[in-house]
Amino acid sequence: MTLQSLMKETKADTVIANGENAADGLGLTPDLAEGMFKSGVDVITSGNHIWQKREIIPLLDSEARLLRPENYPPGVPGHGSCVVNKKGVEVAVLNLQGRQSMHSLRCPFSVGLEHARRLRNHSKVLVVDFHAESPEEKEALCLYLDGSVSAVIGTHTHVQTADERILPRGTACLTDVGMTGPASGVIGMKAEISINRALTQIPYKMEVADEESVVSGVLLEIDVDTGRSLSVTRVSREVPPLG
Repeated sequence: MTLQSLMKETKADTVIANGENAADGLGLTPDLAEGMFKSGVDVITSGNHIWQKREIIPLLDSEARLLRPENYPPGVPGHGSCVVNKKGVEVAVLNLQGRQSMHSLRCPFSVGLEHARRLRNHSKVLVVDFHAESPEEKEALCLYLDGSVSAVIGTHTHVQTADERILPRGTACLTDVGMTGPASGVIGMKAEISINRALTQIPYKMEVADEESVVSGVLLEIDVDTGRSLSVTRVSREVPPLG
């Protein structure tokens, strides 16, 4: 399965992908980012692991379609939002990071509302990638931004949740979109290493599992005139082994 075949199957017009774990499970490199764009990804979002590969930092400044969370402190390389034009429709994307069990950044609620209002001046269609640990924090942001954005989609925990819904004011919500990577193991990593880490409390380096993979995502249908979500559907496809 390729991204192009999945887009054709789902009739997707715009593709947003979180790429912070693309480099063997930790970080993103310029070459991998270029490959994602060439494959059909329109915007790459990220999170706390985007800083792991230092070579990506210049690209955070120069590539408008590569985002890091907007609520990092002022002066940090990169930017947290962009607007792309797809088939004559302006699509805005905003990247935020949570604070529960994560770094203490600027408030994603206040920063999110501020930038949602700014971006809505450019586009009615606005999708938020909320990279956060806590389902409580993710649900709270969904409700806080209901009506201000088209969708709040959670990333970070690698496990796709089954709580998709459209809120009363038209904002679609899913607390975690899930991962694209090995379906077995522990959140895509080799099981034996994760088990040893738990048993010994020694922080052994995690390694990506090499079994069959799964592509996880969410398909949003959005009214381009109002910015309200019309449907939200989870996507999960098995990827056959290479060869």
